[in-house]
Amino acid sequence: MKILAIESSCDETSASIVEQGRNVLSLVVASQIEEHKIYGGVVPEIASRRHIESISGVVKKAIKDADLKISDINAIAVTYAPGLIGSLLVGVNFAKGLSISTGLPLVPVHHLRAHIAANYIAHKDLEPPFLCLVVSGGHSHIIEVKDYTTFNIIGKTRDDAAGEAFDKAARVMGMEYPGGVQLDIIAQKGNPYAFKLPRPKVQDSLYDFSFSGLKTAVINQIHNYNQKGELLCIEDMSASFRLAVVECLSTNFLKAAKNLGYKKLVLAGGVSANSLLRERLSEECKQNKWKLYMPPLNLCGDNAAMVGSQAYYEYLYGNIANIDLNAFATKSIDTQI
Repeated sequence: MKILAIESSCDETSASIVEQGRNVLSLVVASQIEEHKIYGGVVPEIASRRHIESISGVVKKAIKDADLKISDINAIAVTYAPGLIGSLLVGVNFAKGLSISTGLPLVPVHHLRAHIAANYIAHKDLEPPFLCLVVSGGHSHIIEVKDYTTFNIIGKTRDDAAGEAFDKAARVMGMEYPGGVQLDIIAQKGNPYAFKLPRPKVQDSLYDFSFSGLKTAVINQIHNYNQKGELLCIEDMSASFRLAVVECLSTNFLKAAKNLGYKKLVLAGGVSANSLLRERLSEECKQNKWKLYMPPLNLCGDNAAMVGSQAYYEYLYGNIANIDLNAFATKSIDTQI
């Protein structure tokens, strides 16, 4: 079964042809990073306009790169939630139009489910059940993946997501968008113990995260240096902040794995590209003799291949949308359409 998948939840316009949920026949991504760098972050109105301009060409190229015709496709898949509403609507409406014109079934895919499915592409042996840490610019979740379409949220952030905290701290330190990537690179040259930063805990939950206080703490320290006219070592601050975030993420994730008896762990989302997070989880899983699955760096960010992978299982489970499918800025991973 060949699925044409479309992703437009933020600032990447992407299309892909995925066969049987695991084999990527083509993947095209049109990035807007250079344009949004000017503003230090994604401007929703600009993002949606660029999706409109790019989506038709991106989809055509994905079909051409796979050496297929539209008549060879068996279903259309699209990210419908969560994300920037204007961006999502571009993808959803294009997919709906394509579904109407071709008569192909329309498969709605939740963005976080797709990030998890990126691992199915990279690791052919990976099957549920497993415990997954999904970390991105807008989400930080610990999720029980019971089967391909059944999810149970074990823990999540109460405020900022880890990726958002990385980006904001990086911006205050003068780094270009996307800040989290720049911070990770710069942190590799610094001393992670140079600055004392909190490791916030949520009192009434074992597994929930809170990054707002940590983000505020690092921003306040940076401002204090600036107000005093003192020179801040960006490398040391980046390394200290990165360590604090990674310790918060890994501590709760590993605690959940131990308490719930999981020995198969998965990392997913844009922040899964963070070098220290990958290193820390790899070390801990090796010590505990657990199996850890991580997506390759080219599948960590938003892309349509992961959408096509998850869509295959959504289709098998009968999750087909009607033509009145809408987009949603927020929607929990454990709910259906």
